[in-house]
Amino acid sequence: MTGNATHETPGPSEAPLRVGLVGYGLAGSVFHAPLIAATDGLVLDTVVTSDEERRAQARAEFPDVRFAASPQELWERADGPDALDLIVIASPNRTHVPIATAALEAGLPVVVDKPIAGTAAEARGLAALAEERGLLLSVFQNRRWDNDFRTLARLLADGELGEVQRFESRFERWRPQPKGGWRESGDPQEIGGLLYDLGSHVVDQALTLFGPAALVYAESDVRRPGAAADDDTFLAITHVNGVRSHLYVSATTAQRGPRFRVLGQTAGYVKYGLDPQEADLRAGVRPAADRPWGEEPEELWGRIGSGESPLTGGGIPVRTLPGDYPAYYAAVADALRGKGENPVNALQAAAALDVLEAARRSAREGVTVKLSDPADPESDSDPDSDSGPASDSVSAPSPASADTEEQPE
Repeated sequence: MTGNATHETPGPSEAPLRVGLVGYGLAGSVFHAPLIAATDGLVLDTVVTSDEERRAQARAEFPDVRFAASPQELWERADGPDALDLIVIASPNRTHVPIATAALEAGLPVVVDKPIAGTAAEARGLAALAEERGLLLSVFQNRRWDNDFRTLARLLADGELGEVQRFESRFERWRPQPKGGWRESGDPQEIGGLLYDLGSHVVDQALTLFGPAALVYAESDVRRPGAAADDDTFLAITHVNGVRSHLYVSATTAQRGPRFRVLGQTAGYVKYGLDPQEADLRAGVRPAADRPWGEEPEELWGRIGSGESPLTGGGIPVRTLPGDYPAYYAAVADALRGKGENPVNALQAAAALDVLEAARRSAREGVTVKLSDPADPESDSDPDSDSGPASDSVSAPSPASADTEEQPE
C-alpha cells in the first residue's frame, strides 16, 4: 500500500473516471453498479468479490468489468497506469471504516454506503483523513433523491406549509420472519439493526430538511421471535429551530402509515407509498435517457391542505417530482472533476451518527439526550458517554405527549 499517493482528477475532455466497487451483494448489485454505469463520465471498471456466483451476475450485466478478490489489489494499482479514480464501498458495515481508511491512504477518492461508520468519532476521523489528503469522501445517502423527499423539499422552499411544527417520517415493512445475516445480527461489531440501517436514512432526511438536533428520545425493541437486533424503533428529535421530527423504522408493521406527514402553521402534506426507484432497480430496470425514471402514477401523489384528512378527500393532490438516484453519482463525477460540490460529505454523516448514538443511549437508559451544539462554546459535553457529543440527559416524557446486503438501501 502506498501511504502518500496523490490522486490526479482527469479533466473534462479525458476518458471516463474508472470506478472500483467493493462488494456485490444487494447494495453493490442493485444500487451502486447500475447507477455508476448509468452516469456520464463514470465507468464500472473493477468489482471486488471472490464469490463466483456474484462474479457471474456482474459479468452478465457488465461484460467488460474486471474482478479483484480483495481491496488490497486495488491499492496495489494506485500508483500505476491502471489506477482507479474512485472507490465505492458497498461491503458490510463493519468493514466501512478500515476499507475507507486504506483507500484514502492509498490516495483514492471514496464513496461509502451508509452508515459510513459505527460512531460519529470514526466518521469525523475519516473526514479529517480525506481533508488531509485532499480527497473526496462522500456518503451514499440515496434517499435524499427519493421522489417524496424532493417534493417535500420543494414545498418547504416555496413556503407552501407555513412554518413547520412537526415532521413525521415512516420507513415501515412487514417482515414477520427474520431473514438472518449480519444486518440482523446482535453483535455490536456488525453495526446491524434498523436504527443504523433505515434509521440512517430517516435521520439524514430530517437533519437535511430542518437542521441540527438539540434533543433526542428513542424507543427501540426486538419484536420478532429469533431476532437479535432492533426491528421496531421510534425516534423523536427536537431540532435547534424548534421543529419536532417523529421518525419510525420497523420490520413489524402490519399496517403501514404515511411515508410523510408534515404539519405546518398554514397547511399539511401527507404522502403514502415508497419511491419506485428501488423496486425498479431490483426488477432489473435501469435509468436511461430515452425513458422516464422515478415517476409514479397520479393516484399515489401526496395531498396538501388543512382541516381534513386526505383519506376522506381533504386537500388537493400535489404532483410528485420524479425520484432521481442517478443525480447522486452525477454530482460525485462533477465533484471529482472540480465542477461541483460533494453531494453528501462525511461531516453531515457524522451529525446523523450523533443522533443515532444518542438514540441508542436514550432507548437503553430511558432518557432524553441533549446534544452539544458545536457552534456554542458554552455547550455541555460528556466525553465519557458512548453517544459522542451527547451531553446531559433528563427523564423522558411519553412520545405521545412530546455483501452488504440483505436489506435495501
